[in-house]
Amino acid sequence: MSDSAQGPAQDGAAPGTDWSGREGARAFAAVEAATDWLLGYPFVFRALARRLGPGAVLVDYGCGPGKVADAAARRLGARVLGVDTSPQMLELARASAPAVAEYHLVENGRVTGLADGCADAVMCNHVLASLPTEEALLAVFTEVRRLLRPGAPLVLLTTDPACAGTEYASLRIGDPGTAYEPGEPLTVRLRRTDGSWQEVRNHAWPVDLYPALLESARFRDVVQQRPTVEEALAVADPEFARGRAWAAERARPPLVVTTASAA
Repeated sequence: MSDSAQGPAQDGAAPGTDWSGREGARAFAAVEAATDWLLGYPFVFRALARRLGPGAVLVDYGCGPGKVADAAARRLGARVLGVDTSPQMLELARASAPAVAEYHLVENGRVTGLADGCADAVMCNHVLASLPTEEALLAVFTEVRRLLRPGAPLVLLTTDPACAGTEYASLRIGDPGTAYEPGEPLTVRLRRTDGSWQEVRNHAWPVDLYPALLESARFRDVVQQRPTVEEALAVADPEFARGRAWAAERARPPLVVTTASAA
């Protein structure tokens, strides 16, 4: 699962097939994600902070190597539980994200070891683009709803395939000049911490599709926000936010934060 469940290829080579192997997990852990740390994760944390008290249980659904889960635990004071479909991702996360309380494997679409209504909140970052069908999206929303107590929030972070072809600081979604149909495969380029690029295969899910699917999975009060660089100057780390020009991010912000409450 792990943000994008399709696999890496270096510098324009044909995309690989799976993040979930040991090498795929290590490659994913090397992604820089600068655009996400400006326009994504700080806004996810802010939305959660408004609803969570210290010690509340937060599930990171699709935690990958645990970087974001670890940051959430430290910033929010929450008891964070990381879950993922990849045993290799969880192994890496256990070794590198000590602030996370527990890790659980997703098997056959269900999180092992977590009871119904156990979570005070769930965050799900860059998982949906890895899913090939609307039925798969709905299945994830349904399992997340199972984990949440009534009234608890879900916060989703997704890319917008309508921004295809734009070169951002740390990613490019799809190819220039291409309009993608819902669910159509596309290639995403991600910058690594060493400055090189890798490609992953994703699927183009328009952000306006999510509200109806969430309501079908027994969520309510769905709200979507597209964070801007100007907003990020007050939300993200100030030194980081002011350290780059962020020209493409200013012109066409590519990330959408969707919040909803379990009915």
